[in-house]
Amino acid sequence: MRAAITLEAASLGSWEHQKLLVREAEKMGLDVCWVAEAWGSDAVSALGFYAACTDRMLLGSGVIQLSTRTPVAIAQAAITLSNISGGRFLLGLGASGPQVIEGLHGQPFERPLGRMRETIDIVRQAIAGDRIAHRSRNFQIPRADSETKPMRLSMRSEHRIPLYLASLTPAMLRLTGELADGWLGTSFVPEGADAAYFTHLDDGLALSGRTRADLDICQGAEVSFASDERHLKGLIDSRKIELAFSLGGMGSARTNFYNQAYSRQGWSVVAAAVKERWQAGDREGAAALITDEMVLATTLIGTASMVRDRLQVWCETGVDTVRIYPAGESLEDRIATLGAAIDPVHSIERSAR
Repeated sequence: MRAAITLEAASLGSWEHQKLLVREAEKMGLDVCWVAEAWGSDAVSALGFYAACTDRMLLGSGVIQLSTRTPVAIAQAAITLSNISGGRFLLGLGASGPQVIEGLHGQPFERPLGRMRETIDIVRQAIAGDRIAHRSRNFQIPRADSETKPMRLSMRSEHRIPLYLASLTPAMLRLTGELADGWLGTSFVPEGADAAYFTHLDDGLALSGRTRADLDICQGAEVSFASDERHLKGLIDSRKIELAFSLGGMGSARTNFYNQAYSRQGWSVVAAAVKERWQAGDREGAAALITDEMVLATTLIGTASMVRDRLQVWCETGVDTVRIYPAGESLEDRIATLGAAIDPVHSIERSAR
């Protein structure tokens, strides 16, 4: 089991702090650094900066959002990042949701499954050095009403670029299994993973003649260590407002993929109630509905022994790479949390060999 981290540059303060964090993470033996985009800093610029600060660890876009760039622009960024990092780049794509795509970028959030499949086709044509030609409902390259001819990029990819998809819905999970090298998962409960996630991934893998061994199951969660039971309770309670936001505010009133994922894993009644209260403006009431069990089931929060035991369950369930979201008020706190989490991940990896 590999250890990874997910960073969002906008939340980390100065770029000097970010340089210190990624360099320290590499020294600790971190395997992968994923960079989120969300609605803050763009991932591509941050990844270029991190590539210049590091020498060994892999760097991934976690994720580049569909509809914020053309497919060819995504391919250009991927090739550039792969070449300047010496082949250390992993291309992570995600559909995001209507609030970000429509509410922030002003682009339509429609037919995300088709857009993802077609984007992958165009990106792979560009990376392969082919002349790029695509005709579909979503993309026309070259445009049908144009006198232009298909072109190929003048830059060539010097390395293979693995593709990862962030997916939560059954249809997008099947597409992940069919076309991707890895799955960027979240809202993950190992005890319910088969029905909620793996069945759909496996269906997609079967379409491409592959098995689970051919897909990097890369799962993420917040990591925070408690010194005792009282401290643990405080950590759980502080996480509830964030989870309520995921269930109630991450998406539009009708479309929330996180809410759907929690519903498929046994919390449909709570998820619906949280969403209703959040949408009504009662954020404290929404957070009050979140149970301790929901927080502990989908995070890596607990005492050191609790976190290690939970990581062991993840490993036995089939997680290949753990994406760590290190908690902490300061840079030093986050580095300490990250170091404490990497050790058990790598020790479980060694024992599993």
